[in-house]
Amino acid sequence: MERQALSGLRVIDLSTVLAGPNCARYLADFGADVIKIERPDTGDSLRNMAWRDPEDGEGLWWRFVNRNKRTVDLDLKDDADREVFLRLVDGADVLVENLRPGILERLGFAPDVLLARNPKLVITRVTGFGQTGPYAARPGFATIAEAMGGVAAISGQPGGDPMMPAFALTDEVTGLAAAFATMVALHSGEGQVVDVSLLESIFHLLGPLISVWLTRGELQERMGSGIPYTVPRGAYRCSDGRFIGLSTSSDSVAQRVMSLLGFEGDKRFATFAGRVEHRDEIETAMRAWCAARTQEQALHELSDADAAAGPIMDMQGLIAKLSGTPGEVRWRGRPRDADGEHIRRNGWD
Repeated sequence: MERQALSGLRVIDLSTVLAGPNCARYLADFGADVIKIERPDTGDSLRNMAWRDPEDGEGLWWRFVNRNKRTVDLDLKDDADREVFLRLVDGADVLVENLRPGILERLGFAPDVLLARNPKLVITRVTGFGQTGPYAARPGFATIAEAMGGVAAISGQPGGDPMMPAFALTDEVTGLAAAFATMVALHSGEGQVVDVSLLESIFHLLGPLISVWLTRGELQERMGSGIPYTVPRGAYRCSDGRFIGLSTSSDSVAQRVMSLLGFEGDKRFATFAGRVEHRDEIETAMRAWCAARTQEQALHELSDADAAAGPIMDMQGLIAKLSGTPGEVRWRGRPRDADGEHIRRNGWD
């Protein structure tokens, strides 16, 4: 097997369900040795959520989010298991946890306690609203962050109701943000606490929208698949019932698409502002152009014009490809306590 970028990095995953375990998954995918700790009584509830493999009954969420991790059941209120946990802390580089603020402290494992044992430990804490502030103690899930962070407000059909994402958007984004912040902290060489929240992670995806509100007093309206500043942009149905996704977020691409639509040289559509001003005319032409072609034909013509388009497809490999030290899916999420005996006896070895 090729050398992996994070080989030798030791990570304790004390988190459950999605955002925290996603952080640890990204590290595991690139070679980190991740030990997933579960409660002996219940395990991680992700094992029982949503779809199951019809052959063996294993949860598909579990397999995906906890791939490449070893598993052990530990009761952190039991003296013997607490000692196993502390031995793991002594040899770890990272601890990922997503307990509500204060619970790790009540268990006797406050960051200052853990850092006193292992001064180089990076403690990544993933919560709904962060470790401080008026909402810190509230339970936080991706849906709440999407509601409060503005995503739902700008999503949906024009004139329709706000719409939540149809997948665990915030949990994925927060996992990425937490993994990035963890690697930044590791790069510093200083043991410390990394505080990552669902709300702040999704809020950052909105880019300048808060600045637009503060400086211009404008709120982005719900526009279906459209966005205010790029026309055409969205999902378009072809004659065979299949769809393509199209973006014209650069003037050069937009001009090539205008030519395909028969608008070559039309000065009304020469700039972003002009195309936005004539949104309805352009979108009508774009829908008609696609409706007159199969998906394959539309994509062929768009490709020949060097336009940015692709088929709307139903599915993924790792998050990124490294040429020299690639990541790898080594195994799917493992059964409960699959590595427990070995870990309790040998720790990281």
